[in-house]
Amino acid sequence: MSEENRGRAFGLEGVGDNAGAFFGPLLAVFLLYWIHVQIRSVFYLAVIPGLLAFFLVLLVKESAAATAAKAKIDVGLRQFPAAYWKYLLVTALFGLGNSSNAFLILRTQEIGVSLESTILIYAAFNLVAALASYPAGSLSDRWGGKNVLLASFIIFLIGYLGFALTRNALLTGALFAFYGLFQGISRTAGKTLASSFVTDRLRASGIGWYNTTVGLLQLVASLVAGALWDHVSHAAVFYYGAVFAAVGAFALWLLIPAENHNRTTPSA
Repeated sequence: MSEENRGRAFGLEGVGDNAGAFFGPLLAVFLLYWIHVQIRSVFYLAVIPGLLAFFLVLLVKESAAATAAKAKIDVGLRQFPAAYWKYLLVTALFGLGNSSNAFLILRTQEIGVSLESTILIYAAFNLVAALASYPAGSLSDRWGGKNVLLASFIIFLIGYLGFALTRNALLTGALFAFYGLFQGISRTAGKTLASSFVTDRLRASGIGWYNTTVGLLQLVASLVAGALWDHVSHAAVFYYGAVFAAVGAFALWLLIPAENHNRTTPSA
């Protein structure tokens, strides 16, 4: 992908991923509540699209990349610049409060929303995420990933505070859908920004370490959130997440300088 279109490329990836997560819950509702398929059968049926995706990947042909011959490829951690590690620090600080979306689902059901309606709300969340992904990538290409990612952190903060403060079913559903903006924007802008700090030779490794950081910190955040849910209060989960969203937003503003907004083509 070209440097000037990298955000759009990640945005298209997000569209496909979140669109699948939109249609999946709708299909589950149709099977469970309209034609009364047993839930065990639904899981069996879910294997089919997974197998189809697997075989489709086998048909994809990658174009050969022009690279200079090297006696030894060195992609050790020391190869990454300091700015990249600062970005991973920002990602980790924010990630400490970014627990699993399962807590949003539990909160939705806790206030009395039916399981069927909860599934539909979750589908709406994924639809919003899908619709936001490509525009987020386009804006990242134009304005820089930092500004767009910062907006997603603020959306997360508002959404989590809303979940902590309200017990209204309609407002909760609206907040869940609004939170989909974070899902669509953050994964697109986050990867775009991660890739901007490294050379082409380290691009895949840079995105890989970014994804690793996101995944590991979400595991930590989910463990903490589970303890808060069981031993403090359900609202505490969302106050906790909101605090680290604010910390992450401040760290992003402070540690990632303005000159990183517009990416320059790194040398290979």
